[in-house]
This record gives sequence, C-alpha cells and structure tokens, in this order.
Amino acid sequence: MPIFRKKKSQVQAILGTQWGDEGKGKIVDLLSEEADVVARYQGGPNAGHTVEFDNDKFILHQIPTGMLRSHVRCYIGNGLVIHPESLLDEIHTLEATGLSVIPRLFISPNAHLIMPYHRLIDRASEDAVNGEKIGTTGRGIGPAYADKANRTGLRVGDLFENPDWEQKVRISIQARNPILEKVYQTETVDEEKAVESLKRFRSTVATCVDDVTWRLREDIRRGDRVIVEGAQGTMLDIDFGTYPFVTSSNTTVGGMCTGLGIGPRSIDKIIGLVKAYTTRVGNGPFPTELKGDIGERIRIVGGEFGATTGRPRRCGWFDAMVVRHSVQINDIDCLAMTKLDVLDQLGEIHLCIGYKLDGIPLNHIPSCAAIYERVEPVYEILPGWMDSIAGLRSYKDLPQAAKRYIERIEELVGSRIEILSVGPKRNATIYP
Repeated sequence: MPIFRKKKSQVQAILGTQWGDEGKGKIVDLLSEEADVVARYQGGPNAGHTVEFDNDKFILHQIPTGMLRSHVRCYIGNGLVIHPESLLDEIHTLEATGLSVIPRLFISPNAHLIMPYHRLIDRASEDAVNGEKIGTTGRGIGPAYADKANRTGLRVGDLFENPDWEQKVRISIQARNPILEKVYQTETVDEEKAVESLKRFRSTVATCVDDVTWRLREDIRRGDRVIVEGAQGTMLDIDFGTYPFVTSSNTTVGGMCTGLGIGPRSIDKIIGLVKAYTTRVGNGPFPTELKGDIGERIRIVGGEFGATTGRPRRCGWFDAMVVRHSVQINDIDCLAMTKLDVLDQLGEIHLCIGYKLDGIPLNHIPSCAAIYERVEPVYEILPGWMDSIAGLRSYKDLPQAAKRYIERIEELVGSRIEILSVGPKRNATIYP
C-alpha cells in the first residue's frame, strides 16, 4: 500500500463524488493498512460501507471501516447522529468475529442520539408527503439532525454528564408522543423500553466516550496517520446536493472540519471516490439514468442494491459533470475508481460530457432540482473492451479501450485516478 509513503500524507480525507455507494468501504479499508486512526465525521446508520476479504463480508453502518484492521483506533465524531441499539448490534456482530472493538472505539460526547420517536417521525413524514417522496432510509436521520439544529436534541454526553439524564429522556419522549399520536397518527414511544435501551447503551460504551476532537488534535501533533472517512456522496450534501433529495448533513469536505473539530489545513490529501458508472438510491434528478435492459444489467452485475436498505439502486452512465462539480467543491487531489470490471461486457460505453437545457449547453450543474430534472445529457460514445479485467493487477495489462475510458474521464473531471478497483476483494486493486 504505497499511498501514505508515496505522498507522505499524514491526514487523508476519503469522500464520495457522486450520490454515494461509490465503494468507500473498500478504499478506506485498503488505506487503513497504513493508518493509525480512522475518523468518521457525519451521517448515521443510513450509510453502509461494505468490505470483503478472506471469504468474509462486513457491512459497517456507524463504526468506522478502520475497525477491520486490528491496529487502528476508530473515532465517531460530533457530526454523526447515533442510533444506540443498532450501534450495539454492530459492536456485538464485530466482536463475534473475534475483533476487539470497545478498546479501539472512541465516541464524541457531542454526537447526537437518534431516539425512537425520530424513526417514527421519519417514516410517518415520508408516508404523508403529497408530492414526490425524498426516499429516505426511514432510520430517523433527518429528524435527529432537525432536533440538533433546533437545540432540542439529546447527545451522547447527556447520558454521562447529566445525573438527571433519565428524566430528560422521559420529558423528551412525553413531548413527542402527543405529536406522534395526533399529528402523524402513528404509534407512540414506550418510555420504559427507551430508557432501558439507553441504559444498555450507556453501560456498553462507557469507556468509549471521550473528547474525540482533542484526541484527533493530539494524534496529528504526534504525526500519527489519520484517515477521515465520509458517508454518502457530494451530490447528497444538504447544501451542495440535489436538494431536497439529499441527506441531512454536509457530506463534502467542509463537513470534516465541523464534524470532527479539525482545521482545513490539517487535511493533507483529499481522495474522491468515483464509481465507473453512476448510481443513486431514492428519488431526485439523475440525468444519465438507464431505465432499460442496460441499466438492469449493470444493476445485476454490479450488485447494486443498498447495503443498508437492500433497495435496488438506479443505474446510469458515468456523469462527468457530476464528478467535475465534486472535484471543484471538495478541492480533490486525486480519485479512486471502483467497479470498472462491471462494464467488462458492454460493446460500447456512453460517457456524459455535458448537459443541455432547452437546447442550450450548460457549463455547470443547476442548483435547483426542478431545473436539474429537465437537463439532457450530452454523450460521447467510447468502445467497450469486451474482456474480463477482474484478474488484472497492473495498469499496463488493461485493454486499451479500458485505459482510454479512464484517461478520458480524467480529462473531463480534472483529476487523476490513482487507485483502480476491479473487484470487491482487497487484492482486486490496481495503482495506475
């Protein structure tokens, strides 16, 4: 793994450049081999990072991917929203495989809690929408972030720093139950069950709760190697994505600073994750979406089903406008491309090089989703390579057509591809 040694980067940021699901789990796992710390900065259990090695498959939702490397310390930053029960399930699942989790896991006391009423509100709100649904995972992410912004949320630290935390939880539930019953016309939250669940969470993670921001600053000061791990992708950022069809946090590089408490100049290298084609889950604009046989073929070959929900992902051609937008928004240094092998058996590959709106070329992505829905992609057609590349481990051995596809993408998005994944396993990786 030459990335740290090659660039001497101490703090590396890994984030998605599309609508999420770009394969961040595998790349973070690869780079974690040479890391001391992996820190997650936003999102919650609505994200799923999948890693495969030694005939095992791990899907991580809230715990940083570095946990799969026994020498790595893992931080959950203040920018996350944590669902206590599912985090406990994740801890127990990993420990059952023989991994030591608790001694290496550190949770910011400022991270907010996803309460049972958040999930109920999330699902009921989605069902009550008169227009087009957002397509949330129903895991309470949005309502938890809403309470955070409204200054009515519960934080991890409340369970340890406030001697009256049980009363605070009960009052919070009592305030939401009438709303659940009368406004959303759904079930209410059982106070006793909620308190008992938090007691189990409190007991299990007591030694994990620590000032993650301080720890991270000390790690950087000592020269430890840090990976900052993102969830979702740039086009799901609440400010820069296809609003309102977005997540509830800042998935872009700025979220790393606010979600962990580190300054922007602490980050030495920003690596953008990009899939060799485009996918998105949920509703919202998707100019290059393929709704016919080719889209279904990509979905099946690529296993494009959500790691968190199992929902089939919408599939389409690579969109250079989207990735160039992400490269610019995040000031990306280089790219890691995944799933190039999924395109092996396509005779020709379409590459979106621009958009038109009402016949007029656009030089940027529209900020309004209603306008974005109307754009028409402009395609360049490249020949496919019609040969399996899954077993290749050297860039020089790739078919010429595959190299041309990669090089054309680099030209269009303005960033070099330094890591190339040709399969889900750790060793199915090429370093161009």
